[in-house]
Amino acid sequence: MASFSQPDWQELRSQIGVTMQGDADDPLDIVECLPREAGRGVGRSLQLRAGMELYISDAPLLYESSTREPEAVYDRVEFHFHIQGHHDNGLTQVGDREFCIQGSGVHPPHQWYSAQQQSLEVELLLDAAVLRSMFADGEGQLPQEFAAWLRSEDELRCARVRKVTPPLEQVLWEIVRCPFQGLQKRLYLEGKALEVLGLVVGMEQARQGRSLEPGLPMGTRERVHYARELVLHHVQEPLSLGELARRSQLNESTLRRGFKQEFGMTVFDYLLDYRLEQARQMLERGTMQVTEVMMAVGLRNRSYFAAAFRRKFGQNPKQYQQRFWQGSIDSTLQ
Repeated sequence: MASFSQPDWQELRSQIGVTMQGDADDPLDIVECLPREAGRGVGRSLQLRAGMELYISDAPLLYESSTREPEAVYDRVEFHFHIQGHHDNGLTQVGDREFCIQGSGVHPPHQWYSAQQQSLEVELLLDAAVLRSMFADGEGQLPQEFAAWLRSEDELRCARVRKVTPPLEQVLWEIVRCPFQGLQKRLYLEGKALEVLGLVVGMEQARQGRSLEPGLPMGTRERVHYARELVLHHVQEPLSLGELARRSQLNESTLRRGFKQEFGMTVFDYLLDYRLEQARQMLERGTMQVTEVMMAVGLRNRSYFAAAFRRKFGQNPKQYQQRFWQGSIDSTLQ
């Protein structure tokens, strides 16, 4: 597996040497070849207006890659749509026909992972100032759907993963296959970007309508989701329920009830399920022993780990890893 630090990655990008305009009539439409060390293919950056950008990546990645990312503070909202391919960036795991919403705020130090795969992704990047200029009311207040994505520079950034619906996938393909050039292209793509935003907002509204049962108002729901993000950020050294409630500005009873209502399980069960899913992916990569995997997901008791893994996946970790790789070898030989 290839492993790059952020400076390594920037150095690779500086050595690409092959960039061109994707549109001869638009100097803000840039196509670049991806670093050979990562894979073949291209990335296309289209700045639609100041603070609004589309990025389309279409590439077979030749190697698994793991990039070490430092803490960063974002003042934008990112919508990362996967038509094909998956990644894990510390706050989200996004697979085929899924997308993540990542808002402004702090993204802690993390390991960004991408498997060897065919990847086709569309990203929509919106500065917080653009959202405010387009959608704030006369008093400068944003609609709740947008306000939930914007946090201060000392708060953990919002992170949501959703399924790509058929209407949303259709618009994404229209972006990828845009038939126009020049000004017509820019107007077309900005319209499609706003259409994507509208579909995402509609999905968020529908989800909120389903989950807003009596006793769980919007502000509480957002704090419960913030608690979930804290859970995922502290996998190695989990916070106590009391500390989690304090940081989320909830009492423990409300946190317990809200978490079960939103995610269908207790805080402890959610953390365990996340750890086991992470462990499964690590075992499938085949680069770590079972004990190393167990430690990497924050568990210390091998018997407990094996029993929990068996309950979820029907096999012990070692059996799962061996059968997965035997199946991969058999399919390759066929």
